[in-house]
Amino acid sequence: MAPASVAETAPQAPHTLPSKATSAPVDRNVFPDGIKTSGQHPPLYDQLRPYEDFPKEITGPTVWKAEDYKNNPERWTHPFSDEEVAELGAAADKFIADGIPLTGISKENFIIPKLSQTMIALRNELLNGKGFILFKGFPVQQWGIHKSAVAYMGLGTYLGYFVSQNGLGHVLGHVKDVGDDPTQIDSVRIYRTTARQFFHADDSDIVGLLCIARALEGGESDIVSSHNVWNVLQKERPDVARTLTEPIWYFDRKGETSKGQEDWIRTSVFYLETGDNPRVYSKWDPYYVRSLSRFSDAGLIPPLSPAQVDALTVLEETCQRLALHMILEIGDIQFLSNEHVLHARTAYKDYPPPAPRRQLMRLWLSTPESEGGWRLPFHDSHEKKRGGIQVDDTPPRAPDDAE
Repeated sequence: MAPASVAETAPQAPHTLPSKATSAPVDRNVFPDGIKTSGQHPPLYDQLRPYEDFPKEITGPTVWKAEDYKNNPERWTHPFSDEEVAELGAAADKFIADGIPLTGISKENFIIPKLSQTMIALRNELLNGKGFILFKGFPVQQWGIHKSAVAYMGLGTYLGYFVSQNGLGHVLGHVKDVGDDPTQIDSVRIYRTTARQFFHADDSDIVGLLCIARALEGGESDIVSSHNVWNVLQKERPDVARTLTEPIWYFDRKGETSKGQEDWIRTSVFYLETGDNPRVYSKWDPYYVRSLSRFSDAGLIPPLSPAQVDALTVLEETCQRLALHMILEIGDIQFLSNEHVLHARTAYKDYPPPAPRRQLMRLWLSTPESEGGWRLPFHDSHEKKRGGIQVDDTPPRAPDDAE
């Protein structure tokens, strides 16, 4: 059955806007769906709002507490029915038979008439509701890696547009230890290690994680409503809340830059949407903030101030205190909003060989403002593939395993 809190109706945009997407035409031989990931960009600084404009308290369905869900899994889980699995499997088989590149998958060539209605309602719940769901019973062991990837990406097309997750152009990512050194945070992406991931949001509107193989120990998931975190900060540490709204935070690009771009982005942690009745949007990853000493030591950017060090410590501790803990089993799919949910992962230890290493397939999905997504203070807010990581004209790729 569908979660009780998922609406039965199609999502309604919280505002009415004409489409203003300005993406230039691209070579379909390189970008099969005709759309290029926009990539990382600084905000439009003249559209950033001062702390005084932010709400003292956020209300509504995006504000939730762990105790609301901890003992009520029926409110946030959806076991796939046999009928849904059969529909997904048939669509995946047809897509594979048609010989279309996986990077060109779309709602038009991956048709799931009944399950699509659940996904349309879920999209609204992710964007405008509690912001998370856990699907259970995806038959990854029965289908194998490739068919599972097709079905998983096909499912994702009903939530948003795939954006590239790294400089290699991966639109299908793999969260897996590949032996990178997690202490080298100026160049290493932590998802490629066994290290702990602190609370963060990815460079997309929605993130999906499909569990392919579990770890021997650890690797468990925590999520938190950033709106609940905001409310607590406003009550307990308004000075920290203020610091987090100021565009004084530098985020590392870790070398994943196009020609002519800076190696960092100056931005805020909490934003307000543009327009009327703005919501609070969060953009955060402490690994990308703490890794910039090579630039601050050279005098290119300012070092973290004592107020910033205090703020990032308080933010992490508050997230930990308010988090909902969950364990992803093989065949589970977690979809989260990156707008108003922060997520983390515990450190883990893999089974010894020849057992497979812990592996999650990851999707980053864009939900543009022109199609009911959040009104973000970035120049690409209306573009179909806003955000993500795009290096020059690197083509999208969907590998079956980590590279």
